[in-house]
Amino acid sequence: MSVPLRPSRATGFWSRALRHRSFVAGGALVLLVLGAALLSLAWTPWSAYDIDIAAKLKPPSSAHWLGTDVFGRDIVSLLLVGARATIAVGIIAVGIGLSFGVGLGLVAAAKKAWVEELIMRMSDFTFAFPAVLSAIMLAAAVGPGMVTSITAIGIFQIPTFVRVTRASANAIWSREFVLAARASGKGAFRITTEHVLPNILSVLIVQATIGFALAILAEAALSYLGLGTQPPQPSWGRMLNEAQTLLFQAPSLAVYPGVAIAIAVLGLNLLGDGLRDLLDPRLSRER
Repeated sequence: MSVPLRPSRATGFWSRALRHRSFVAGGALVLLVLGAALLSLAWTPWSAYDIDIAAKLKPPSSAHWLGTDVFGRDIVSLLLVGARATIAVGIIAVGIGLSFGVGLGLVAAAKKAWVEELIMRMSDFTFAFPAVLSAIMLAAAVGPGMVTSITAIGIFQIPTFVRVTRASANAIWSREFVLAARASGKGAFRITTEHVLPNILSVLIVQATIGFALAILAEAALSYLGLGTQPPQPSWGRMLNEAQTLLFQAPSLAVYPGVAIAIAVLGLNLLGDGLRDLLDPRLSRER
């Protein structure tokens, strides 16, 4: 007698995900931004680096779909290449936060006592320095640039991941299956890698998407202030900075990068909300 096949867990997840409106909308917006960044690696309508003063502030046309900026550069090309820089900064900064924050949070939850107290007080101290303030200090020491913004945003992400990881890991350490693992003779490192970390991955994934959105906003702010990505590399934040003196003459120059930032942040927030619902059994619901 044949046994009916059950759908795999992965198939079940994607089946629910495709019915979750927040996940689908957020995923579509994120894919749009990622697609723009990947497209810029192979093609842009015009060079994003060549200056043509004779063509400055051209209105949208068949040659320049969104017009040109004050330096005669094609707006579409600037947006495409700017997406690449924004995503690169976000990925590396969140990677720094994940690498150090998760590791320290797991150690704090496993060791307790003075180790936990030391890590959390260091985390509180780091949290007192926002990304902008850290970038100002780094820029004064080594100069502004993409590395400065990545370092500042990454450092600011660490205490957030420490807190989230430690709180989630503490909840797992009090569960019965972890107590049974300790009774069987497993050490703290093995319990952390085999039981604690796998059970908090969903929380970390959601936090990473939220952190990515915050990193994009921080990168735009730093570039706007002149502390982040430097010329001639295009950046959405610096496009806003260059457009601020032309708000009455060419307001669309500020609208385009602003919309791009809004799309990226909105997409990541919607994606994070969807992942939270789908990965947490208590919040999961059919849509």
